[in-house]
Amino acid sequence: MDQQTPSVPGQGAATQGKRRSRKDEILGIAVRLFASRGYHGVSMDDIGSAAGVTGPALYHHFAGKEAMLVAALIPVSESLLAGGRDRVSEHGHEPRVALESLIDFHVEFALANPAVIALHLHELDRLPEEPRRQIRRLQRLYVEEWVQVLSVLRPQLSAGEARVMAHAAFGLMNSTPFLGGEVERERRAVLLRAATLAALLHAK
Repeated sequence: MDQQTPSVPGQGAATQGKRRSRKDEILGIAVRLFASRGYHGVSMDDIGSAAGVTGPALYHHFAGKEAMLVAALIPVSESLLAGGRDRVSEHGHEPRVALESLIDFHVEFALANPAVIALHLHELDRLPEEPRRQIRRLQRLYVEEWVQVLSVLRPQLSAGEARVMAHAAFGLMNSTPFLGGEVERERRAVLLRAATLAALLHAK
């Protein structure tokens, strides 16, 4: 996994070109720790120590670990949905180009945010019912953007089959948290884009 403090999509866009707020810095550190040690393996004191503040001082920014997890995961799903919709809308009359744009978008997200992906995969069920339901809804809507494009490109697929293909593509692209650093980032992006496009267009 890339050893870097992750950005949190949805916040990074708003602060692009500006210095990250202290709250965003702390959230990025918490995400990295949750991803590497597991949610239950990290205490508020651990996060405070890594951020250079006392554990209790963190409560000025977040009500607790659960609030940090919500603050990390909901913006991710919102950002993915907004980005997916933008790309489908921009290339609505060119479905092949739309699909390539969706793949480019998701690969860049995956490579930039390996720790956030690990949180989604392993810690989503730690959330209370309401934010978990909100995230699942956003994820379903994001999937439907892919299904819309795939259904045009491959009309022989049923909607259900197109969803299976979309989820398979996410699994391929989201494998980045488990990849070593022996292949440099740009080459990984090329390989992931090519493999995903081939899987979506040529699977029987």
